[in-house]
Amino acid sequence: MDDLPSEYDVIVIGTGMTESIVAAAASRVGKRVLHLDCNEYYGGMWAAFNFDGLQKWLAECQNKSSELEHESTDNLLKEGESLVKAGSQFATVFNIEEKWLIPEVLQEKDGEPQPSKDTQTEGNCDLAKEEHEGGLEKGEKESSESEKDKDSSQSKCWSQNKLKTLYRKFNLDLAPKLLYARGSLVELLISSNIARYAEFRSVSRVLTYINDKLETVPCSRADVFSTKEISVVEKRMLMQLLTLCHEYAKDPDNKEFQGFENKTFVEYLDSKKLTTNLRHYVLYAIAMSTNSTPCMEGVERTQRFLTSLGRYGNTPFLWPMYGSGELPQCFCRLCAVFGGVYHLKRAANSVIVAQGGEGGPHCAGIVSGSQRLTTQHLVIAVSDAPKSFLKSAPTGGLSRGIFITDRSILTGSKESLTLLQFPPQDGNGELVTVIEVGPSTNACPSGLFVVHMTCRQVKSAREDLASAVSTLLHTEPCEGVYRSDTQSQASQKNDEDKDVEGTDISQAVIQPVKPQLLWSLYFNCPETSSCDLSADVPSNVHLCSGPDLDLDFEVAVKQAKDIFKKMYPDCEFLPRAPDPEEIVLDDDTEPGPAFIDNKAESDTPAPAE
Repeated sequence: MDDLPSEYDVIVIGTGMTESIVAAAASRVGKRVLHLDCNEYYGGMWAAFNFDGLQKWLAECQNKSSELEHESTDNLLKEGESLVKAGSQFATVFNIEEKWLIPEVLQEKDGEPQPSKDTQTEGNCDLAKEEHEGGLEKGEKESSESEKDKDSSQSKCWSQNKLKTLYRKFNLDLAPKLLYARGSLVELLISSNIARYAEFRSVSRVLTYINDKLETVPCSRADVFSTKEISVVEKRMLMQLLTLCHEYAKDPDNKEFQGFENKTFVEYLDSKKLTTNLRHYVLYAIAMSTNSTPCMEGVERTQRFLTSLGRYGNTPFLWPMYGSGELPQCFCRLCAVFGGVYHLKRAANSVIVAQGGEGGPHCAGIVSGSQRLTTQHLVIAVSDAPKSFLKSAPTGGLSRGIFITDRSILTGSKESLTLLQFPPQDGNGELVTVIEVGPSTNACPSGLFVVHMTCRQVKSAREDLASAVSTLLHTEPCEGVYRSDTQSQASQKNDEDKDVEGTDISQAVIQPVKPQLLWSLYFNCPETSSCDLSADVPSNVHLCSGPDLDLDFEVAVKQAKDIFKKMYPDCEFLPRAPDPEEIVLDDDTEPGPAFIDNKAESDTPAPAE
């Protein structure tokens, strides 16, 4: 708790997404910024953890100690000032349920884990090669096959201890989000040159659940005309509808949606006489809406999807390598580069409020430890704000689920980064956003996948997500036995294979094996983006909401811009930062600026595919 400089232009409490963007923007235009966080990690409820870090975070959430008593700091106050105690006014997370579905250690027999009797390992693909080599006798072939089976079953069996030893290879997000390729955050990352601090991968497929199975959503024009899931007539209807939505914004005199301003998007789709399949694709997979979504909001969501297509990949979405929790740190890094002061594990004990003045009460500073820190503006996360600053407590929340599985929800020839909007199964339930990430995103070790599920809270997270979990995942406890993909097995059977009744197996309808759920975590957290964040605060205090329900970061970026413009209406929001090689130092012969920041936007690095 070393003493910090005592005067700042902006003090920011919390390192969530909105707070970090504001801190970077203020520091970039030369303001003195102090950024504090009571946690020992960046991001708050936007953070990402390795597996061990997540366990520590859960322990902290479940065993929150009572508020610590601080020494009296009344001697730090001036006349007309008072202290308002800071701190969380509502539980950050609740309804936490963690469960293992694999044994603590593998049950071994004769020194090796035993594969299931009714399954074979995926090592079969190597057997054809051995048979063509012709150098092995029958007994040698069988011995080699047995060894491969053992090796494969060994690698495919998981226990709690085995998974925990790989804890560093996990990056598990508390608030997983994607970026639209032409969304406000991508444009901000490029224009500010913060993109150089992060790496991204394009989401490789968008799925939907229809007719009791998962199907790939055709995103591009080529996909629409190549898919076999919809007829030729449906393809033409779909292209006409998407064209109407895309061109609506370009023509203000367009009368296409006249009369639907106060109706739902579903009512508009029904008016176009779409088939059930097409309506499903557009509503859930493209507009990512529900039956209650207003028409013009559905059109806007469809436009956002279409305008982002083709910029960095075959889908409109990007995923940050190492998880969404990396992005707040990128903005914190820029803030520090331009002089921002950071101190983790340090909280604001109280907010100093001065009464009177033309603008009413205002914040004079904060008390941290036993030190008075003055500021012109205070930016603070709602979870750290005094109770009196947000009298209208949030009425809604988010239901979150994090799952570790042994395979993808829809296996393919190569690893995919997947988005699925799981539709309500009763017609009136909540849409569940499912994001599946694999080893190539550095989210988990090889051989595993991480599935994130998010929806609006109705009951507890486990209850709200139960339908999606039971449909997509195998939720029975696993004894460490490897279950091979029956679809792969079926493709390897030749026409002579018969079942016990003499039926040709190649003619049977065989469903792929669901991913085995190895570990699950459910929790609920408040959703504060819809709260009035300015009603009960002093004039120079700015509240930042936590993670919201939307798929992307649009709410956080808009909120950060609004806060910055209130503080500094005449300053540019996050102008481009120079690359290190662009910095020109002053010399005796040719004085010049300390840096050059007018490089053309076309030269800035874009997020990598």
